[in-house]
Amino acid sequence: MISKKKKRLYVAIGVLCLIFLLYIGSGWILSLIGKFLVLDEVPVPCDAAVVLNTGVEYYPRIMEAANLYRQGYVKKIVIDGNRKTDSLRELEKMGFESCCKWYEDRLRIFELLDVPRDDVSAISAEDVYDTVGEAEVVGHALIERQAKQVLIVTSKYHTRRARYIWTSMYKEKMKIRCVSAKEDPYDPRSWWKEGRQIRWVLAEYGAWLYYLWKIWLT
Repeated sequence: MISKKKKRLYVAIGVLCLIFLLYIGSGWILSLIGKFLVLDEVPVPCDAAVVLNTGVEYYPRIMEAANLYRQGYVKKIVIDGNRKTDSLRELEKMGFESCCKWYEDRLRIFELLDVPRDDVSAISAEDVYDTVGEAEVVGHALIERQAKQVLIVTSKYHTRRARYIWTSMYKEKMKIRCVSAKEDPYDPRSWWKEGRQIRWVLAEYGAWLYYLWKIWLT
């Protein structure tokens, strides 16, 4: 019979070994968690590049879309925005007017990146606050314009979910490829070392759970 003292010793050794293994493998596990979110596909010639607006780190997406345009993968770039809340609408009723159109700054950036204004299409999406809503509004607009194949441009950590949502919604109507913004600062190999990247990963997995939960309910 093993004495109680020896049992406690064995348990303590086992716990220490487990902690050690978790410590050694934590970087590898966390890296896998970060890499799962990324689905960066090789671009092919398409009808348009769609710059997703939901999420953060928007400007690297603009830069990537402009790069795809200059390389000849697309001849048109589609942007969306003009989000409005009830508070903003109330202010507009009181007479508030923005100093310029919601897309003006973006068009100026595209011009700086050698993309003519005439090749950028702006879609107003006032009541869109997530990737699903954005896909619904922008996707239907693209179908009306007879787009058959599009490149979705978004942040690295957002690529897999965006690709899944767009493909699920339009698999019979459009071919979808997803390209990540190369200047996006997200690093799946060390995301847990920076506060903002931790927030991105937690929010993205939360968005995955919410999206799958809604699918299950419906």
